[in-house]
Amino acid sequence: MLYRKLYFDILPQLKHKNAIVICGMRQVGKTTLMRQIYEITGNPKLWFDFDNPLDRILFEAEDYNLIFHELKKLAQAKAKDKLTVFIDEIQNFPEITIIIKYLIDHHQVKFILTGSSNYYLRNLFPESLSGRKFLYILPQLSFTEFLYFNGEVPEKIISDTDNKISFEKISQYSYSKRALAFDEFIEFGSFPEVVLTNDRKTKTLILKNIFSSFFKKDINVFSEFKEVRELRDLILLLAPRNGSILDITKLASELGTNRVKVYNYIEFLQGTFFLKLIPKFSKSIDRSIAGGKKVYFSDTGILNLVAKVTERQLIETAVCNQLAVYGNLSFYNKRSTSEIDFIINNEIAFEVKNKADVSDIERLRKISSSLGIRRYYVLSRKYFDHENVIFPQFI
Repeated sequence: MLYRKLYFDILPQLKHKNAIVICGMRQVGKTTLMRQIYEITGNPKLWFDFDNPLDRILFEAEDYNLIFHELKKLAQAKAKDKLTVFIDEIQNFPEITIIIKYLIDHHQVKFILTGSSNYYLRNLFPESLSGRKFLYILPQLSFTEFLYFNGEVPEKIISDTDNKISFEKISQYSYSKRALAFDEFIEFGSFPEVVLTNDRKTKTLILKNIFSSFFKKDINVFSEFKEVRELRDLILLLAPRNGSILDITKLASELGTNRVKVYNYIEFLQGTFFLKLIPKFSKSIDRSIAGGKKVYFSDTGILNLVAKVTERQLIETAVCNQLAVYGNLSFYNKRSTSEIDFIINNEIAFEVKNKADVSDIERLRKISSSLGIRRYYVLSRKYFDHENVIFPQFI
């Protein structure tokens, strides 16, 4: 049994009354994670899959107390038993949130839920579950999880819930041991099924299926997006721009559509975890929101599938996705004369290089110092021994 790091993060919250909501892109392992939690949960418990219309029928009753009694009967629960209900793909039945709130408040039912889209769930949970949920996002595998899935690191590395970047010194031997694995990681990405498949051609077929599923399922949830071809073409335009600042006007012109539509498409792609948008560094929240944003695909395998991109773009995208789990990311750019690729929580600066050198470190030090950022590191693809150089295989 292979576990995700999020599994160990969730375990302490299973006894709390709040609903646990797990969301993320399709095929990242949400259902598997919830099944693992189901297996360790004592009876009485029930499982529903809202992709199946029959599993939604019980929750369509107008009397919420009747729903509760039907759940208890179905689970063969005794009067004082605490019931745990697992629901997969809740976005298929928006009314469920009001029912969940009622059953938590009046009958202390514990809910474990999954949903594919933050875009949809954001509208699904405005007030109905306010203060009654713990929301978790399950991303694609981190590189550490990638190594664990391939038997390269022990489970105890994954079960460590301390979510901090390690800045320990790495020997060239340790670096070399992970170099080939990282090459595969950035080429095919980190969807669990892709990682667990050995054949390279099959990996590509799985990525194509994931991309196809995104269009067939996630897009169909949103009736307002009728121009599927237009959205596809936008993705194809964004891929070679990966790691660049978005120019909405130019994208709209190339698509032959208007800016509002492009903004809506990009919001959708971000909300379904297909893309990440990184704002400009600013100690002012308003200025950060107003500035142009950089775009990154959430998976290097999908990026490689849809466009021919540079090695630099792949490494930078992998680093972006790795760093995003540690806090809020921003970037710094001053008239294209000085820049920093990533800044975490306005505190630590990172510049991504194929191979670091002393001039890169000194340049980053000066820019960081001018911004009041004391900690700075060059993230080097190739080995370079320096206290301010770290490697993407170890973040």
